Amino acid sequence: MLEIKPTPLKDCFILKPSVFKDERGVFSETFNKKVFREASGVDVDFVQDNQSKSSYGVLRGLHFQLGEMAQAKLVRVISGRVLDIVVDLRKNSETFGQNFSIELDDQNHLQLFVPRGFAHGFVTLSEKSTFSYKCDNYYHKQSEGGIIYNDPTLSLDWRIPHDKLIISEKDLELPTFEDFIL
Repeated sequence: MLEIKPTPLKDCFILKPSVFKDERGVFSETFNKKVFREASGVDVDFVQDNQSKSSYGVLRGLHFQLGEMAQAKLVRVISGRVLDIVVDLRKNSETFGQNFSIELDDQNHLQLFVPRGFAHGFVTLSEKSTFSYKCDNYYHKQSEGGIIYNDPTLSLDWRIPHDKLIISEKDLELPTFEDFIL
């Protein structure tokens, strides 16, 4: 059984799979296209799976792809714990410019469906994390974009002291939300 719950952001959903435990270990169905479509009204075909490993304080984001290469994502944590943050960048959306955060970990088994037109990022809260995400479109370098993690307009709380964050040079050079929407 896969439970689908809406978030405050339009078209963004939390997925909670049933987890079956016994003496052998754990089993869960992490995605079912039919169940997801019936509960959310979204028909998605995932074509690429990605995975990253990070240590405490590693912040990845806020990333997205533009135009016809935009990606919807289904994200989850295989091991560890992360704070996942999304921002609605769709100018015609009633939740444009709003953000949502959720803690994902290997104990709560929660997943987040991030629709096309959203910026996405996460920071590792545990000593280490393994993060997995399905995408409905292929990575295309020329279509990638991002927004700086500490954008003053968005006022995101990453829950980690600034001096403990580990951020790539590329992510430190991302534009602000206001620069992106102009």
